[in-house]
Amino acid sequence: MSLLTIRDLQLSIHGTPILRDVDLTVEAGKITAITGESGSGKSLTALTVMGLLPTGSETAGTVALDKVDVLKASEPELCAMRGNDMAMVFQEPMTALNPVQCIGDQVAEAILIHTKTTRAKARSRAAAMLERVGLPNDRFPLSRYPHELSGGQRQRVVIAMAIALRPKLLIADEPTTALDVTTQAKILTLLKELVSEFDMGLLMITHDLAVVADFADEIVVMQKGDVVEAGPTGEVLQNMQHPYTRSLFAASGHQVDLPDAMGAEPLLRVTNVMRDYPVPRKSLFSPPGVFRAVDDVSFDLGVGERVGLVGESGCGKSTLTKAILGLDPIQGGSITMGGAPVYTGKAPNRAVRRRMQVVFQDPYGSFNPRHRVDRLISEPFHLLDTPPLGEARQHAIATALEDVGLAADDALKYIHEFSGGQRQRIAIARALITEPDLIVFDEAVSALDVSVRAQVLDLLAELCRKRPFSYLFISHDLSVVRSVTDRVLVMKSGQIVEQGDTETVFTSPQHPYTQTLLAAAPVLPDLT
Repeated sequence: MSLLTIRDLQLSIHGTPILRDVDLTVEAGKITAITGESGSGKSLTALTVMGLLPTGSETAGTVALDKVDVLKASEPELCAMRGNDMAMVFQEPMTALNPVQCIGDQVAEAILIHTKTTRAKARSRAAAMLERVGLPNDRFPLSRYPHELSGGQRQRVVIAMAIALRPKLLIADEPTTALDVTTQAKILTLLKELVSEFDMGLLMITHDLAVVADFADEIVVMQKGDVVEAGPTGEVLQNMQHPYTRSLFAASGHQVDLPDAMGAEPLLRVTNVMRDYPVPRKSLFSPPGVFRAVDDVSFDLGVGERVGLVGESGCGKSTLTKAILGLDPIQGGSITMGGAPVYTGKAPNRAVRRRMQVVFQDPYGSFNPRHRVDRLISEPFHLLDTPPLGEARQHAIATALEDVGLAADDALKYIHEFSGGQRQRIAIARALITEPDLIVFDEAVSALDVSVRAQVLDLLAELCRKRPFSYLFISHDLSVVRSVTDRVLVMKSGQIVEQGDTETVFTSPQHPYTQTLLAAAPVLPDLT
C-alpha cells in the first residue's frame, strides 16, 4: 500500500518552472531513493512534501500522504503533520541543530509540541530515542551540546529528533554525504533498521549510486526537474534505458587517467610529528589533561607524487594537514619542504609557505562573496616578496582560470554566479596561481555530485600533465582516493597504521583497520 503518492507534480518559483510532471510513490516499510545531479529537483521535491517551499512558489498536481493532500493543507494542518506524520533529516547536522540547546531538549521539543505530556516524560522518551540511534545516556548524557559530538553522532541526534514520534514518512536529504565510510555504513544500517522496526516509509535523496544500489527498494532518477527513469532498483540498474541514468552510473565508477609519477626525490618530509591539545581538568586539583591528536607520524612525499590520506573523522587528518601547512604548531618532530623547515622556531617559514597551497572542501565558504574572482584567486600573491602587478598580474589570473577550464572573462564575475563545480575550479585556480610545489586537497570533491566530481578529477590529471606538482589528497571516499593517487596513508587515532602503493593497499590491506574501512565502503554493482 502506498504511503506517499506524488502525481503530476509541477512547481514554479517566481514564474520559473522547476519541477514538471513528477510521479513517485513510497510504500510503508520500503525505501525509495531519488538520485540525480545538483539542480535536478531532488531537494525541492522533498520540501514540497514537507510543505516548506520558499515564498513565490506555485504548485499543481497531487502530493498525498496517507490520503491527505499536502498541497491543499493549511499551514496549521501542515504544522500538525510535521514531526508527527512526516519528518526530515537534513544533510548538514550542525546547521540543523541549535548550538545553544542541549541534545536532550532538542529531541524532546517535538514530543512536547505534539503530545500532552510533562517535560520529564518527554526527556525520558528523548533518552530512549537517543539510545535507539546508538547514543546511550550513560555515554552521551542529555546535557551534551552539538559541538561536543562528532559528525556521525550529530547526525544520529537529528535522526532521533525526526523519529521521536515515529512518523509514517521519513525524508533523508543526503544524510551521509559528509561522513566517513564507516560512519556512513552505520547511519545507513540504522535507517534501514528503523524503516523495518517502525514500518515507516523512507524517501532517501542522494547522488551516490553505490549507496542506492545496496540500500533502496525503488529508485527515481531526476534530471532538470523531470523524472527520466524509475522502478525497482535492481531492474533500473540492470536495464538502464535513459542515457542520463547510464551517464550517472558511468560517472560513479569513473577512473582517472593519471600521468606516470615522477622520480622519488623527497619534497615533503614529516618525521615523528606530535600534536597535543589541552583538555579540561577532571577535578579541581588534578593536573591539566592532554589529548594527542597526532602521534609520532612519519612519511615522505616525493616530487610529482600524488599521495592519499584516509581515515575516519577524528583520526587526526585535519590536524596533521594544518601542521604541514604551517597553520598549527607541533610539540615534537619536524616537517621540512625541500629540506627547509616549515617552522622557524614557533612561527611558520614564509619561504616554505609560498611553495604550498590548499583547496578546501566547501568552495563557497572559502571565498569572500563580496569580492570578484580576480581578487579571490590572486590572494596567494601576498606570500610573494615581489607579487606581479598590472598586466603581469592580469595575465597570471587569466592563465590560472584557463588552466582549470574557465574563461579569462570569468575574473570579473562574483562567486555566486558559478555552480558548485565551477567554484571548485576557481578554488583550484587560486591554489595554482603561485605555481606551488605542493597542493593539499582537503575533501575537495566530497560535496560534488558524481558527474561534476568526475570532471574535477579529470581536471587534476590534466593539470598534472601541464604543471608538475605534488599533492596530498585527503578524502573519506575510498573510490576517489584509489583513482587519483599513487600511494596512500591510512590514519587511525593519530597514527599512520598502514601506507604503501595505492593498488597494493586496496587489494591486499594488511592492517585490520584498513580492512574495516574497505569493507564499509559502498560498491557499485558489477553489471557486466
